[in-house]
Amino acid sequence: MVMLQSPLLEVPHGFTTRAGGVSPAPFDSLNLGLSTSDDPAHVQENRRRVLASFGNPPLAGLSQVHGNLVHLVETAGEWEGDGLLTSTPGLLLRVSVADCYPILLHDPQKGVAGALHAGWRGVVSGILSRAIELMKSHWGSRPEDIRVAVGPGISGPHFQVGPEVLAQFERAELAFAAPDPRYPGKYLLDLERAIRTQAQREGIRLEHYWALGRCTYADPAFFSHRRDKGQTGRMWALIMLPKP
Repeated sequence: MVMLQSPLLEVPHGFTTRAGGVSPAPFDSLNLGLSTSDDPAHVQENRRRVLASFGNPPLAGLSQVHGNLVHLVETAGEWEGDGLLTSTPGLLLRVSVADCYPILLHDPQKGVAGALHAGWRGVVSGILSRAIELMKSHWGSRPEDIRVAVGPGISGPHFQVGPEVLAQFERAELAFAAPDPRYPGKYLLDLERAIRTQAQREGIRLEHYWALGRCTYADPAFFSHRRDKGQTGRMWALIMLPKP
């Protein structure tokens, strides 16, 4: 099993790839998504392997809705929304992705960790800003102390959107896009740059922002909902505060 990590985060964390599981094509092989048409027994075995690599801690997850709702959690369970924050050591947070960007957060000063699912709707509605505001108001986090690590997601050259989506990013002053030369009236939108801009606006230091820089659509090491026309698996991004 391949688990990618950020040099910024000094707590247990990782971004899974599609390697190291038991699922057959087109879900080969570490598919972690029960919402796919993969055999649930395969998915459960894949999940078992990932959780075992963290020592089988209690897991907090999400029923994701492509919004900006962020929950403060202290126990294992599943919440409807797209973000989780905790100060509870030993509680593993996870988000599920297959083109959307996973964002992991850590404030080493206040002992807070977070995991966000950031698709275009989450980005344009400010899920990262929402999470940072909650860290500030609930735990007293300072933006200059927060580390932000962004995992694999669909890159600008492969993320085509229509004018109605572009207009929402223009209103948020996040329209990092260019006309798609192949399709008149369509645009190629750079979501990771929009996330980076939001982080900087919230006061995250440049040296505390890290992005993997690998594209799920272009790189066969990852699942991609758009590339594979929906017949694909899901990856996880995970983070946990260590127990003392």
